Amino acid sequence: MLRRRGAAPQDAARGTDRVAEEMPVALVFNGISHAVMMVTPRELEAFALGFALTEGLVGKAADVFDIELREHARSFEVALTIAQEEFMQLKQQRRSMAGRSGCGVCGVESLELLDLQPAPIDAAALHDAYTLPPAIARAAAELGKHQELMQATGGVHAAAWCDPAGAVLRVCEDVGRHNALDKLIGHLAREGVDMRRGFVFMSSRASYELVRKAARMHIPMLATISAPSTLAIDVAVEAGVKLVSFCRQDGCVEYS
Repeated sequence: MLRRRGAAPQDAARGTDRVAEEMPVALVFNGISHAVMMVTPRELEAFALGFALTEGLVGKAADVFDIELREHARSFEVALTIAQEEFMQLKQQRRSMAGRSGCGVCGVESLELLDLQPAPIDAAALHDAYTLPPAIARAAAELGKHQELMQATGGVHAAAWCDPAGAVLRVCEDVGRHNALDKLIGHLAREGVDMRRGFVFMSSRASYELVRKAARMHIPMLATISAPSTLAIDVAVEAGVKLVSFCRQDGCVEYS
């Protein structure tokens, strides 16, 4: 690469740079290809499990019996073996997807499958456990220390799992914000973490898909560094998820 610091020829210098990886990852359920997503090729087993859970393809981590990672020249395939009951439901709700940076709705065959009205989560009482300004300030202060890939490339999103006090306990990174969240949820589900007792802090904006995924996993609060969309706010209100955006060490904005 050629790095320029000014207009003069002597202001340019050749060198190397670390760039975030992005590769197609095919998700195969019981031998049937379901989705192809563009993903940073790390923590792919956790990503596949998280995707299966947050997209409602399986009800719990125990419904995924096996995950096999297959590497190809310029792509990956993750083969999941799931419970037969879940697989039969999946066959009835097939989506033909060609994902872009973890987009959660690309290729959905009908508007009815968008799930714009998620069921309310049973977590409203837990909202009172959060002292918002201190928790958000702590999460905002700690997140950057865990963003190894962002520091190296400048081109990925982060999803962090925080305790009610805002301590960052785990961080996953990916070129797609939805992928980062799926990776995080995959790890938490595999470890048996009670997702009702903490919150997710994202380095991105708040989109509808992120709120929907959080609601599916009964996560009581989603906090983001950047702005929310109108649909994200609407879904958060309906689902009972506390949505907090523009999160900084000196404050935040509550939308639901």
